[in-house]
Amino acid sequence: MEVRDAANAKDVRYYDTTRLREEFHISGLFTDDNVKMVYSHIDRIIVIGIKPVNEVLALSVSKELASEYFLERRELGVINIGGAGIITIDGVEYEMNPRDGIFVGQGNREITFKSLDATNPAKFYATSCPAHTSYPTVKIDITKARKVPCGSVEDCNKRVINQYIHPEVIKSCQLAMGLTQLEPGSNWNTMPTHTHARRMEVYLYLDMGDNDAVFHMMGEPNETRHIVMHNEEAVISPSWSIHSGVGTKNYSFIWAMCGENQEFTDMDHIQTKDLK
Repeated sequence: MEVRDAANAKDVRYYDTTRLREEFHISGLFTDDNVKMVYSHIDRIIVIGIKPVNEVLALSVSKELASEYFLERRELGVINIGGAGIITIDGVEYEMNPRDGIFVGQGNREITFKSLDATNPAKFYATSCPAHTSYPTVKIDITKARKVPCGSVEDCNKRVINQYIHPEVIKSCQLAMGLTQLEPGSNWNTMPTHTHARRMEVYLYLDMGDNDAVFHMMGEPNETRHIVMHNEEAVISPSWSIHSGVGTKNYSFIWAMCGENQEFTDMDHIQTKDLK
């Protein structure tokens, strides 16, 4: 498991491109028959990429968690961005088609992942955060996600927010997770931008071509920076940082949040004219 330390806003304003990427950018999440984990000390979120091809992969514990099993004191959200697969949770199988999601509550011990077709393997993107209560495991396919249309063609940000793990959909301790899809002709996400001091966020950008990119905006509102993102790469956003982006064409992204609360509208909005 790779470990990332928390970052101070006063220090980040002096980072160059290489240092910004070392601290916040996550690449190589999906490699054949491998589980990659990145543990961030920012609200102790864990970002996980799982790509079973010929093997059945397990979610195993590591010394950083100092626990008997992975979800002893944690909960988990998963969205499949690849081909069809199966997640088995303590002996119960859940078929996971493309864009299917699942919430796995604290206390589940054995979690495995496999693909149904090695030529079109599943890619399970998962996030995990600390939990104090065990809530039931719930599968949420994209049709059951709460739909929030927003943005406009005129502002180049017409999109649909699919809320998978959200208080109005299912119960979780602190994890919130969903998938935002931009319509053709739109390329801005989360603009006008905001911060939310009570929780952090991670974005996974996807549905991008080989030569496409998203310029992910971060930093304090008066000290903005950017990180260039390519397909199926993730970026960590501290609670003090803005998090928005503009792409070379439309794209999708999975967002995951954890921290003090789950109030989706608890945001400190920033006027675009005030950004620097």
